[in-house]
Amino acid sequence: MKITRVRAILTAPDNIALVIVKVETDQPGLYGVGCGTFTQRATLVARAVDEYLDPLLRGRDPRNIEDIWQMTRVNAYWRNGPVLNNALSGVDMALWDIKGKVAGMPVHDLLGGKCRNGAMVYRHADGRDAQEVLDNVLAYREQGFLAVRCQMGGYGGRVRDINRDNATAGKGQKQATQRMKQMDQLESDFPGAYFDPDVYARSIPGMFEHIRAAIGFDLHLLHDIHERIAPIEAVRFAKAVEPYRLFFLEDPLAPEETEWFRRLRQHSAVPIAMGELFNHPLEWRSLITEQLIDFIRVHISQIGGITPARKLAALCEAYGVRTAWHGPGDTSPVGHAANLHLDLACHNFGIQEVINFPDVLYEVFPGLPTVQGGYLMPNDRPGLGIDIDEAKAAKYPIHMIPIEWTQSRLPDGTLWHP
Repeated sequence: MKITRVRAILTAPDNIALVIVKVETDQPGLYGVGCGTFTQRATLVARAVDEYLDPLLRGRDPRNIEDIWQMTRVNAYWRNGPVLNNALSGVDMALWDIKGKVAGMPVHDLLGGKCRNGAMVYRHADGRDAQEVLDNVLAYREQGFLAVRCQMGGYGGRVRDINRDNATAGKGQKQATQRMKQMDQLESDFPGAYFDPDVYARSIPGMFEHIRAAIGFDLHLLHDIHERIAPIEAVRFAKAVEPYRLFFLEDPLAPEETEWFRRLRQHSAVPIAMGELFNHPLEWRSLITEQLIDFIRVHISQIGGITPARKLAALCEAYGVRTAWHGPGDTSPVGHAANLHLDLACHNFGIQEVINFPDVLYEVFPGLPTVQGGYLMPNDRPGLGIDIDEAKAAKYPIHMIPIEWTQSRLPDGTLWHP
């Protein structure tokens, strides 16, 4: 059996640029699909697949997944960048898809079989104030979800969302209007996602107090800081939300702040989730082996696919860390399917992030898993159990535009990064 072609398919059926990698073989009708999505650099990943990985992998045996993974990772000499890692991830998932199809087994069976029938998932509840967040939480609970991530005003809170009143507290309407004009000018001169870390850090504990007072403790609540406050503020924040028993607090610190993770662990018992920015194993090793985090949140499509993810899960299990693979809207349906196979097979599974899959995704990606009663459920078809309808995918071309949400700015316009 030989690989005959490796190619990228770009599509945006839900207005998010997705990169699907298709590995074709010399066996009639036998191919695999994988997720190489890096939304912010989708066309670069596609070029890496088409111009680099395709000629490199043609003629190789697709059953030799480990050797192909190791060879591809080091072939360019420089390694672990997100563009090439995403391209490699797509290939790796496609090879597991092929292996499962050849064996007539779903990938989770190749990984050791099911530890559970479905994966508990969580959804995102946002709002401009605590009551709006609560309303969305209640709606998800009514739909049967067991866990909800709660954010107010987005990551850190846009100035004009949760800070509009706080920024003008004690001032008259004239001064408030002037402050809004100043914000408009700042956003024109320095585009980005404006937020006030002080107001954010003070407002979120109150949001959780409001929610818990209304629903009690029978629903898991989560929160994502997204590394948008100073390390010492993250420690203070974690202590402040302890009474509300979060399922986990995500990204309180930048990945490289190992010393601050140690301090955070010493001062707070809030479970910590980390990992969506990780590329290289050394970035997560000390956090796991020193038991500084409780959930690993890597993006499977960024670290190299299923092959490194199953090894990472095994390392985590040895140190009491559970999995919570990254699963936002810029994970393709193929990536969500790969997440689910790992969720089913890993004993130390914790929880799975999931989005609302619109009908168009089920049309373009037949076999996309379904959410039932707060759980993501598999279809048990061979391989990853999902495919792409290329004719329908072609109806939704991608449109690459500059993004601003990654450009976090303080109220005075200063670009923020941890």
